[in-house]
Amino acid sequence: MTIWVNEQIDPSGMIHACIASCNESQAKDCHESFENNLNEKQKASGWVAQLRKVDSWDDVPVNALKLD
Repeated sequence: MTIWVNEQIDPSGMIHACIASCNESQAKDCHESFENNLNEKQKASGWVAQLRKVDSWDDVPVNALKLD
């Protein structure tokens, strides 16, 4: 099973938003939204939108919104 994890991460490494889904298309749309919601000042200071894959729900951050 592949689970797609979208995260918005601040410069200190803290996750501010996280959505996990098994649907690749939905995950890519979410990632694009996360990217677009970061303003230039945030990007310049080191904020990132990250999309990654994990193999288990155990590897998804606890605070994530989990879409199945």
